[in-house]
Amino acid sequence: MDFNLKKLTSDAGVFFTRAVQFTEEKLGSAEKTELDTHLENLIARADCTKNWTEKIFRQTEVLLQPNPSARIEEFFYEKLDKKIPSRTTNGELLGQYMLDAAKDFGPGTPYGSTLITVGEYQIRLGGAEREFLQTSAINFLTPLRNFLEGDWRTISKERRLLENRRLDLDICKARVKKAKQAEAKAAAEPDFQETRPRNYVLSASASALWSEEVDKAEQELRVAQTEFDRQAEVTRLLLEGISSTHVNHLRCLHEFVEAQATYYAQCHQYMQELQKELSSANSNTYPNSFASNANPSTSATCPSPVSSATLPGVSPPCLASTSTPGIAREPSGQLKIQDVQQPSTGHRKAKVLYDYDAHDTSELSLLADELITVYTVPGMDPDWLVGERGNQKGKVPVTYLELLS
Repeated sequence: MDFNLKKLTSDAGVFFTRAVQFTEEKLGSAEKTELDTHLENLIARADCTKNWTEKIFRQTEVLLQPNPSARIEEFFYEKLDKKIPSRTTNGELLGQYMLDAAKDFGPGTPYGSTLITVGEYQIRLGGAEREFLQTSAINFLTPLRNFLEGDWRTISKERRLLENRRLDLDICKARVKKAKQAEAKAAAEPDFQETRPRNYVLSASASALWSEEVDKAEQELRVAQTEFDRQAEVTRLLLEGISSTHVNHLRCLHEFVEAQATYYAQCHQYMQELQKELSSANSNTYPNSFASNANPSTSATCPSPVSSATLPGVSPPCLASTSTPGIAREPSGQLKIQDVQQPSTGHRKAKVLYDYDAHDTSELSLLADELITVYTVPGMDPDWLVGERGNQKGKVPVTYLELLS
């Protein structure tokens, strides 16, 4: 108990002395030992690495898991060293809802069968997202977390120890300086000095005492200098290891980008397949009402609710070209839509599903949820209809419409 108390008292004294030295340095009343330029540059580089690694790590977590409650839950599981429970992705949950809805609406109905198709692809998209999240967490987030919670903590500990060694060194320097000044002052005083009544001290004796104090302070200074140099070398070696950290993080960054590319490529592929299936289902659902005897040489645009600018690899629409006799055409071979007359029978109402911007004067721009009248004309591609809204008329893509009875 006495030993522990003495140690506690000693530690408290050292802490107080260091606090005094630190305060005096901040106030400019004490000298401070500066680190060499190379070590200062390494420290600045390490701080920059830590700060940006932390920001990138936090923002990547937000990207992979936007729900803050879920992130907090995962954090507690990690701290408790427990396995994080498997969580259903939003895509998988949406797909399951669509499949359940199709059972109630009837799998044989157009709406029910389409819900099944879209739901299955949503589940595939959710599975691709789950795989991307797992790969990114292992190959990118984990190395960054290991650096922040492992290597950086070690570096911070050694840097704090280096700062303490520097304070001890400056304290010893100040003590030697004060002892030498006192020794010189004692040597310059006369043989006898009356400091207090009936208290006489020989000047030679005082000088000898201060000389011993100087020797003791210089010995402590040499020890403090040795410990400071040793700690500075240890800290320097750790800080130089930041270069290896950069190399490791660079490799992890490549793996993260590769996982992203794979994920987006899978999503693109699934969406293209889904669009093809929906387009084929639409043409099979309404074959008699809008299918026509298309000329084999006819070529038309291939509209898609998803813009080709957002999905690389999707071909842009091609212009329609027909050669059916009896239909007014432009010199380029396109139909003169304005001259087409609405047939007495075969026209019906349609609800617009998505906004559509006309590409030229032969097409009609659409707004989601509006109702228009549509019909077909001989020689027109089955993927297109003629739409009318009041006095406006133009071609419209079938995939943007829900045909009403």
